[in-house]
Amino acid sequence: MKITIITVCYNSATTIEKTILSVAEQTYKNIEYIIVDGNSKDTTLQIIQNHEDKITKWISEPDKGLYDAMNKGIALATGDIIGILNSDDTFYSTTVLKEIAAFHVNNSIDASVGNIIQHKEDGKVVRLYSSKYWNPEKLKIGYMPPHPSIFFKRALFTQLGFYELGFAIGADYELITRFFLKGKISWKYSGITTTAMLVGGLSSSGRSSYNLITKEIQKALHMNAIDFSGLKIRMRFVWKTIGFLKK
Repeated sequence: MKITIITVCYNSATTIEKTILSVAEQTYKNIEYIIVDGNSKDTTLQIIQNHEDKITKWISEPDKGLYDAMNKGIALATGDIIGILNSDDTFYSTTVLKEIAAFHVNNSIDASVGNIIQHKEDGKVVRLYSSKYWNPEKLKIGYMPPHPSIFFKRALFTQLGFYELGFAIGADYELITRFFLKGKISWKYSGITTTAMLVGGLSSSGRSSYNLITKEIQKALHMNAIDFSGLKIRMRFVWKTIGFLKK
């Protein structure tokens, strides 16, 4: 089983090397690693070029944002399943992809969902974000599994579509809603902690971001003709607080 890992980046010189090495250090070797750079202006490209032997394909060109870059990576992919590794994140361990491959081989599923940890720049873990008690119905209250923990069959993107570019920070939510709720894909919780994620992503950066993603969650549900309660979505900070485990 070939696994495609896609990293999209822009001006990521301070973190991209750790991400690349995290892929290179995986014990599983049937990996296609694709990097899509948005025409960085810092030394990101130099770092990528220094590690070309660890990368299957890379491109650097202007794009329309994060999700456009992800779509470019998916279009280039040839793996059986696809995972996303952000340019400031790393795999949780060197055996993650070996575990993911075995899980997909042993289960006839379209997607697996797992866990991630979130940490500060000093490495201190501030949250375990688990999918253990998640199910697609929870999308209706604004609760999605951690995006980096999901591994999809590549064929799903041809069947159900790519990331919608009409979202600022919620295209991953819309795609997950379209796949899991509208498309009713088969899936299973893997129990695998896939990713160590640096705190401070697009959708976790303060009140204005919270308000924006609230609107985009509702937009995603509307687009896919899913009934929902706006109040429950606005109150999702309750379960977020419960899930925020201080270490």
